[in-house]
Amino acid sequence: MKNLKCFMKEEEGMGTVEIVLIIVVLIALVAIFKDSIKKVVETILKKITTNANKI
Repeated sequence: MKNLKCFMKEEEGMGTVEIVLIIVVLIALVAIFKDSIKKVVETILKKITTNANKI
């Protein structure tokens, strides 16, 4: 019984599981909004290029 209580209180590895879940969610969001993200990045890069040519 004592071993079961220690096992239930043990939290090792929880940080790793949480990080993996966060990464999975971020990858899923990128996959879902891939086209929107691509358009935003292209717009930003065009503005940077245009303003860099003015200097």
